[in-house]
Amino acid sequence: MDSLRSLRNNPALQRRPIERPAEGADLDGNDIIEDAFEVAEPTGSPAPATFNSPHSGARYAPEFLASSRLGARALRRSEDAFVDELFSTAPEHGAPLMRAHFPRAFLDVNREPYELDPRMFEGRLPPFANTRSLRVAGGLGTIARIVGESQEIYAGRLPVAEALDRIETIYKPYHRTLRRLITRAHRLHGVAALFDCHSMPSIGLARDERPRADIVLGDRYGSSCAPELVDLAEQTLRDLGFAVVRNRPYAGGYITEHYGAPASGFHALQIEVNRALYMDEAKHEKIAGFADVKRALSSFIAEIAEAPFVGYGGPSQLAAE
Repeated sequence: MDSLRSLRNNPALQRRPIERPAEGADLDGNDIIEDAFEVAEPTGSPAPATFNSPHSGARYAPEFLASSRLGARALRRSEDAFVDELFSTAPEHGAPLMRAHFPRAFLDVNREPYELDPRMFEGRLPPFANTRSLRVAGGLGTIARIVGESQEIYAGRLPVAEALDRIETIYKPYHRTLRRLITRAHRLHGVAALFDCHSMPSIGLARDERPRADIVLGDRYGSSCAPELVDLAEQTLRDLGFAVVRNRPYAGGYITEHYGAPASGFHALQIEVNRALYMDEAKHEKIAGFADVKRALSSFIAEIAEAPFVGYGGPSQLAAE
């Protein structure tokens, strides 16, 4: 594999030797905040990789359902359903897997902390809130206004205090934990790679109904991840039989942009998996091919975990924030 060979043959890009340290939605009202997310820690030798599934959460609290004008089936259209299961073997290969339990329709951690639409809330938003981003304009801010093709989520306005509470009690702890995992890998290896895992509809919305590739890799057009690592990921996935494209139509969201700092040895790559490969999109159920896709992605994880990661050294601003 040419991309893997280029990594192994370049001594300037090797990770340094380390010293080892001594089916479906829950609609029954599990408390979202009490158990908002979890980290499955590595069971094998620690690798520089971290896998993250921020949109696969499927626990819908009764208070949230009561505030919505939509039923659970409609709300689930925004889920990256079963993605955490597709990547669940990461810990076996030395990489932690972080997964959300709260649904994306409730809170989107792949946004800035305060991307908020003032039209959604009763009361005044903080002056530092970003109310003018393209994502807010599209109804997909930190607290989304819509799911699917412009289906309004809420029956009425939410108190501003409710939005701020979700950010303080879930969003910020989620990102503190994710940052801790990445900086731990960097401290051990001198390099860290975050793989932000998502799924995408097999066909675009009305404005772009072309079928999509099997997998889309997003590196923010080359700014969030070293090209050698993206090359390795793409070639490995192609060797496993996937059709892969880069950055079209998904170049990476806030997480990829925020945590990717290749010059400091922090790499972030978004992975979008076509839902038609592993699930019935209408019924929101796994299909027979689910096991095959999971097996192939486990092989991908194993290859990535064993690769000599790209690292440029130097102090990291991320570690100091």
